[in-house]
Amino acid sequence: MSTPLGTRDRLIRTASRLMTHGGYESTPVKQLVKEAEATLGSLYHFFPGGKQELAVAAIAFGDEEFAEVLALGLASRTDPAEAVEAVAVLLADALRDSAWLDGCPVTATALESVGRMPDLQAACAVAVANWRRLVRERLTAGGLPEEDARDLAVTVISTLEGAEMAAQVEQSQTPLLLAGRHLARLIRSYAPAP
Repeated sequence: MSTPLGTRDRLIRTASRLMTHGGYESTPVKQLVKEAEATLGSLYHFFPGGKQELAVAAIAFGDEEFAEVLALGLASRTDPAEAVEAVAVLLADALRDSAWLDGCPVTATALESVGRMPDLQAACAVAVANWRRLVRERLTAGGLPEEDARDLAVTVISTLEGAEMAAQVEQSQTPLLLAGRHLARLIRSYAPAP
């Protein structure tokens, strides 16, 4: 039996979920505390900077969750190209299972924070850099040169992010599955000769 979450963790997880669905601006504080089964006072107790400070913590939580999915997929195959394709399948399955609601945990917030909310923008940038690092490390472990792996990691994360958004809009796994297949081809084209 799992231990019940404390108030701080409930606030973070609820904020992460609500921001995944609608972004920062579309996450009212009253709804957030209600769904977290918390009080407004407890929000400011744990996050004196208010909603924005909580949002930074929620982005970090979303980063960790997404990184776990990435790590799981990347570790599931010995061939790095197949591993990246496995990530796309995992994302497609999770998105379908969430009724097309649970996409990238930072996309909506990242887009609305650019140039307006530097703390949120920075937290989103850290998350994306973390995901790129995971992919880069997997590609270099698979034998790709560091520079190619770094460039491909940017391409992989950017492509998966775009495909996930398209999959949500179309309510179809197809964009992610196609992206995974073509990313695998691209990665194979960089593989060192045997």
